[in-house]
Amino acid sequence: MDLYSARILRSQPLRLALTVGGIALCIVLMLFLLSVYRGVADGSVEYIRQNKTDLWVLQRNATNILRGSSVLFASHGKQIKKISGVESASPVLLLLSSIKKGNKVATVFLTGYEPNSRFGGPPELIEGRLVQNDHEIILDESFAAKYHFKLGDLAQIQGDTLRVVGISAKTNAFVIQYAFVTLHCAQSLIGFPNIVTCYLVKVIEGSDKEKVVKQIREKVSGVEVYDHEMFLQNNIHEMQSGFLPFIYTVASIGVIVLTAILSLLLSINILERRKDFAIMKTLGSPGGFLSRLIVQQALLISSTGTILALVLFFPMVALIEKISPEISSKSSVEQIIVVVLGVGGMSLISSLVSMQRLRHIYTLEVFS
Repeated sequence: MDLYSARILRSQPLRLALTVGGIALCIVLMLFLLSVYRGVADGSVEYIRQNKTDLWVLQRNATNILRGSSVLFASHGKQIKKISGVESASPVLLLLSSIKKGNKVATVFLTGYEPNSRFGGPPELIEGRLVQNDHEIILDESFAAKYHFKLGDLAQIQGDTLRVVGISAKTNAFVIQYAFVTLHCAQSLIGFPNIVTCYLVKVIEGSDKEKVVKQIREKVSGVEVYDHEMFLQNNIHEMQSGFLPFIYTVASIGVIVLTAILSLLLSINILERRKDFAIMKTLGSPGGFLSRLIVQQALLISSTGTILALVLFFPMVALIEKISPEISSKSSVEQIIVVVLGVGGMSLISSLVSMQRLRHIYTLEVFS
């Protein structure tokens, strides 16, 4: 029966090639969406994950830094540092700012931090060094690649000229990338010297963290306190709520298209070989023979499309990332297995849909 299924498919080579190609592209789309989602999921919160402090202190009602706003003052930091059990409180100022190089202008998530602090800076440097003064900046590697920045280049921000002294990794949030300057530089850019976004608080080892949290909430007005894990989860939730609906929508369209293409091809094959199937029924083909024939065709087409998709996927991703460095994708064996199993399930659904036509094939059609 395997050979007969393959022979049926080979009878229309152009149609088969177009179908396999369409299915392969749908699979590539699903693999790409999963890999981009994982890249975005990691990149969006990697800055927070790597700055693993004990507590994050933000303005009251602010829950995250990805899609929320928080405004605190230097006075808040002084009050926090006076609380028993607090080892340090590192201020960070986050703001959207435009970087200009020649005629090109791009927006970054500018992060101002204190260079001598343990927290707030880039998660990882792949080139150069940390900033040491107000005239230096660190850029994300994908941003630097896209706009052709290298160490020693000058970047203009709101009339100020900063020298690129470092290139960072794990700072690509897909739609925007982080850049790092001194806290004083960031405050000067917005014109408010005492403004910060949040404080990264380190608790003295052996101190009761819950007690420190309680004291901060009681003694420092207008703030909210989160431990590191809770704050990380808050930002992950914000990332998912903003990006997952788009992923689900596009992936659903791909699933529908794949199922429709396969169902249509199988149905056409049944209609074209209607008389052959009627003869098989007349000759007393075993129960389920024709149904298994349809399932085999579906699995042959989907497996061929899957192999083609896997061959095309990695070169296509490499090309896309070269053209658009800000697109960060991460693939895994688990993702590929999920997609392959999903395609197998869709193949079975397509075969079940097309099988309904077998019920309307009658033995008397042999004599028509």
